[in-house]
Amino acid sequence: MNRLLRRAGVLLLPATVAVLAACSGSDQGAAGQSTIDARWTAYERPVEYPGSVTLPAEPITMRDGVRLATAVRLPAGEDGEPAAGPFPVLVTLTGYNRGIPAIPAFNNYLVERGYAHVSVDVRGTGSSEGAWEAFSETEQADYYEVLDWAASQPWSNGRIGTWGASFMGITQLLAAAQQHPAHEAAFAIVPMGDGYRDIVFSGGQTNIGFIPLWMGLVTALSVVPTVDTLQNPALYISSALQNLTAAITTFQVPIIAQAVLGGDIAYDGPFWRTRSPIEVADDVRVPTFIVGGLKDIFQRGEPMLYEAIRRNNEAKLLIGPWEHVGGSFGAGLEDAGLPSMDQMALQWFDRHLRDMRSGTEAQPTVTQYYWGREDWSVAADWPHPAARAERWYLQPGGELAPEAPAEAGVDRTLQIPVNGLCSSSASQWTAGILGIVAPPCAADNRLNEIIELTYTTPPMEADYAVNGPIQADLWVSSSAPDTGVNVRLTLVDEQGRSRELTHGLLNASMRAVDPERSRYLDGEMIQPWHLFTREARDVPGIGNVVPVNVEIFPSSFVIPEGHRLRVAIGPGDFPHGLPPVADLIDQLLGVISIHAGPDRPSSVVLPVVPADAVVPAR
Repeated sequence: MNRLLRRAGVLLLPATVAVLAACSGSDQGAAGQSTIDARWTAYERPVEYPGSVTLPAEPITMRDGVRLATAVRLPAGEDGEPAAGPFPVLVTLTGYNRGIPAIPAFNNYLVERGYAHVSVDVRGTGSSEGAWEAFSETEQADYYEVLDWAASQPWSNGRIGTWGASFMGITQLLAAAQQHPAHEAAFAIVPMGDGYRDIVFSGGQTNIGFIPLWMGLVTALSVVPTVDTLQNPALYISSALQNLTAAITTFQVPIIAQAVLGGDIAYDGPFWRTRSPIEVADDVRVPTFIVGGLKDIFQRGEPMLYEAIRRNNEAKLLIGPWEHVGGSFGAGLEDAGLPSMDQMALQWFDRHLRDMRSGTEAQPTVTQYYWGREDWSVAADWPHPAARAERWYLQPGGELAPEAPAEAGVDRTLQIPVNGLCSSSASQWTAGILGIVAPPCAADNRLNEIIELTYTTPPMEADYAVNGPIQADLWVSSSAPDTGVNVRLTLVDEQGRSRELTHGLLNASMRAVDPERSRYLDGEMIQPWHLFTREARDVPGIGNVVPVNVEIFPSSFVIPEGHRLRVAIGPGDFPHGLPPVADLIDQLLGVISIHAGPDRPSSVVLPVVPADAVVPAR
């Protein structure tokens, strides 16, 4: 039934996912074993082979004659010669030119422990021919052919796992949904779930911080010569010409132009659903390990992917205190007393590709870092099974309280769409680049709050823990026709520093919600499903008060005793979001008003868990 709904263009409801998970027993792991008390234990085995060797580059020819640049790395003996196989095979499908050493397309740690590793540039990238169209149907059809090829090679034993981060995590999930018979495990590091909502048009605004940077990176890396270029210069010249021509005429440049100008690409539809792994996650039938980050560019989609995949097979979720680059490597895991990401991957593949009793089924199902406690915790599932909905109300003048305000009031601030440069969000949505040049802003939101409206709780009387998606329900008006609404949650310490925890962004004109696709907790909507279609767009108009449900991306944090929780509201989150040109004109030179009172109870609803349910990971 789920597959039929998706083929009709309907996304599986998050609320349905939660209900099914509850029916299956929220304290049970995929193998039926309770994991509520599980702790991480070390897993390691010695190197089997003293080295590795990369075979001469050999392109794979697709059904339409396009050649994909491919490299194979095998375990090697002390003489540097390939060891006798066959081996289980890891496949990495990348858009970042597998010949560039700075962007890992091979994992020597795993190769030296008995795995062959195949790395392939997807069509239109690296040294592969064709036109790149970012996870298009044509590209996805290539994935199946690549797995066919890898399973049939003499050094392959026909058992395939997939591995890689970011682009290479996304391709894994899209490939897994095709259910190739040789594909038996996936280890997807910082993958995207929903192309539209997670990253490109969060809240209906164009992500100008990351998307042009990313498309430019893929394009630039496609013309960089590598060591194996000398082995096949004709393929390099052919692919470079095709890649550049396609970038200028058919995809990268036209897509960015449409996004900025507000063309059809700026609205949700088949283009985005085709490229979103969450749309086909219900078809994934291989054991899947998902790695995410609390400040990752795919912060929203990573736990939702785990949630969808786990309904049908074994899945695990690891979410760290990472932006995109740190999450790609699992930075700091060993310093925290946890296994490294390579060790986790080895344990996963040893069990699922080599049938070893590696013990991965006894490891925690969900492992998350908690801001505020600055430590790792484990749970039986995501969202946390013990979560309960709790609502806090904005009080006129700046207080945040559990009771609705007795009297009405309005707070106002200037409508500046480029607000947000001095925030941790600016670092997050440029994959850490702006965090390098503006570290004080990443640690303290107070400069950014000068033009934001803030609502703060009294000091907490005990530790206050939150885990899962969050929603702000606001009554908003503007002196301009439209406005952006950005909501940040921050932790205010005893010295007054305001540290951003998570946030959400929404154009008021894109506020239409499908209640059937939204997520609920204890009867409260806690994760709205916005339509983001041209037909649903509804400009509020000057002075009109409208209800706006802002999706705040899921997080895990503790407000320690004596500290305070703050909601900071502003009109924008630049460069994460900038309205398309037509919408931007509607939002300039205005004043945004947040209404609070008995008839307009602006509030935020949180998934609160008992503090003692935040179980240490080790």
